[in-house]
Amino acid sequence: MRAVTAQILEPRRRPTQERSRVKFDQLLAESRALLLEVGFESFTCEEVAHRAGLPIGTLYQFFANKYVIVCELDRQDAVAVREELASFAEQLPTLDWLRFLDRLIDHIAALWVADPSRRAVWHAVQSTPATRATAAVTERELGAEVARVLAPLTPGTPRVRRKIIGEVIVHVVYSMLNFSIRDGQEHAEAVIELKRMLAAYLLSAES
Repeated sequence: MRAVTAQILEPRRRPTQERSRVKFDQLLAESRALLLEVGFESFTCEEVAHRAGLPIGTLYQFFANKYVIVCELDRQDAVAVREELASFAEQLPTLDWLRFLDRLIDHIAALWVADPSRRAVWHAVQSTPATRATAAVTERELGAEVARVLAPLTPGTPRVRRKIIGEVIVHVVYSMLNFSIRDGQEHAEAVIELKRMLAAYLLSAES
């Protein structure tokens, strides 16, 4: 469960009614589009509200500032990865960990390429100590889920170490995929190198 502290950026409230949920989702959708279009420095809450056709007060009911918004977008981006992890977990123990790793990386890489806003969000959450701390919580949560999936596939690895391994996998995958779609990089080659790197890492950890 997430430990909420003064450093962790959360929405002021999450919608419980359909009408509010529509507005909440609309604000996030416009935020994602604006972030990709203008970058984080030029990103403003006022412009998000304007594009969403909502009063700025409505935005502030949910989000205190733009830093909270990008952290919520980062959480949103983690949902598809969690869903894929859940799908993999259903296939165990028939799926060995090398195939698990290969398919997980392919899935996340496809998301990264298909949706350029993921890179924009990733950069935005690196912008301040509070956004980095919040993004780190999201990464740790994903890492814990990776560790749970890895548990039956790496029985020789202690639970504490498996937790760290899960976090390392998530962080390295995110960092390398950001590298893979930089200008001048060959995405497919970078993904191949990422797979080699993590396969060697897991082989070493399990041995």
